[in-house]
Amino acid sequence: MPAPISTSQRSPRQLRRAGTTAFLTAALAGSLLAPGLAPPADAAAVAARALHVAAAQSGAPYQWGASGPYRFDCSGLTFYAFRAAGRRLPRTAAAQYARSRHISAASRTPGDLVFFHTGRYVYHVGFYAGHNKIWHAPHTGARVRLERIWTHAVWYGRIA
Repeated sequence: MPAPISTSQRSPRQLRRAGTTAFLTAALAGSLLAPGLAPPADAAAVAARALHVAAAQSGAPYQWGASGPYRFDCSGLTFYAFRAAGRRLPRTAAAQYARSRHISAASRTPGDLVFFHTGRYVYHVGFYAGHNKIWHAPHTGARVRLERIWTHAVWYGRIA
């Protein structure tokens, strides 16, 4: 049996993926240990798979209108991740918001969608990752990344 690879021998991508896996495991475990706050089992499993797929795209470049597998815009990332997890979503952020079950910030769990809005206009979407952070494809020139939610002008939705 080969010797395990030490942390110093791992590539930056391997370390990033290991960190992502550890973060997702901790975030999902924390949400599932609070009875009553977790979504139904099937929806939670699909959301967890979709969140894992989205996080695995870390570093992929943003491209307006792209829905993977190598480039994404915000709604393209959520579309791609849920499709890989076995759920079909509409393609745009506004249509995804209309399709989701709207939930409060207190009810959000990792894998729920975070919709950014101005008035009634939804302009951006990402995956809630726990600890007030999201996985998203932010804008032209950026890459898929984990980032703190920077505004209170958000709505939350759950895909059943």
